[in-house]
Amino acid sequence: MSISGLITALATPFQADGALDSDAWQRLLALQLKAGVQGVVVAGSTGEASTLTDEEYDGLLRSAVSVLGGRMPVLAGTGLSGTARTIALTRRAAANGATHALVVAPPYVRPTQEGLRLHYLAVAEQGGLPVVLYNVPGRTGCDLLPETVAELVSHPNIVGIKEAVGDTARLKALLALRSDSFSLLSGDDGTAARSILAGADGLISVGSNALPGAYRTLCDMARAGEHEAAEAWDARLQPYHDFCGVESNPIPVKALLQRLGIGHGLRLPLLPLSAQHHAAADHLAADVGALEELSSH
Repeated sequence: MSISGLITALATPFQADGALDSDAWQRLLALQLKAGVQGVVVAGSTGEASTLTDEEYDGLLRSAVSVLGGRMPVLAGTGLSGTARTIALTRRAAANGATHALVVAPPYVRPTQEGLRLHYLAVAEQGGLPVVLYNVPGRTGCDLLPETVAELVSHPNIVGIKEAVGDTARLKALLALRSDSFSLLSGDDGTAARSILAGADGLISVGSNALPGAYRTLCDMARAGEHEAAEAWDARLQPYHDFCGVESNPIPVKALLQRLGIGHGLRLPLLPLSAQHHAAADHLAADVGALEELSSH
């Protein structure tokens, strides 16, 4: 399946007592399907993967595959700090029906570029799934550089990268590496329109949990090269881009989802949205319905 267009990095809904909210998860999956998203990520950082039990991880992935499988790619977050554990989790994701592994650069351990290269080759060789690289140095403490990506793109099982560094030089370097077999995906809602207009293949989005139709429209306009329309729509979504960054992801987007009736909060060490941002969340949530209506596919 093509890794392109709008892919939602799904949040994981919890009940008020912190238990997994399976009903809310089903509603979130249905919302994404109805709005026409072109892929999902289960149990990435937006999905609070580090707080999930093995049973919860497996169950979320299996249910997503049951609802969405065959209609769109279902990527599983499998990146951990150690290579052997990443391979093991990638194999588990494959057994649960995932189509791809989204493998973040190993957090906290700060490997060298050669360590990153060997890590990704090992996962690609032994994990049993096509690998989408994921670079988000603000969270991991290491930066997967374009010259290292250039050494990985020829591997047939490494099929794309989610790049959260949105600067122009990084984009230009990675655009030179994209091909029919290697996709470049923005990992930053706020710079995604610019990246896609420049030639990136799509966006793995946080905001699309609450606004899947609106972010699909943004990606469609940008992929079609409709510069003025995409820039105008991007400006309409700018308050949501900004809001999703007021506290650590996924705190803000889960505040929006809660106001839409999907889930009740987060697991420690993350806390719900601070009181100072509640009015903004209320205001933005009230406008979601109108934006989604304008964006219906």
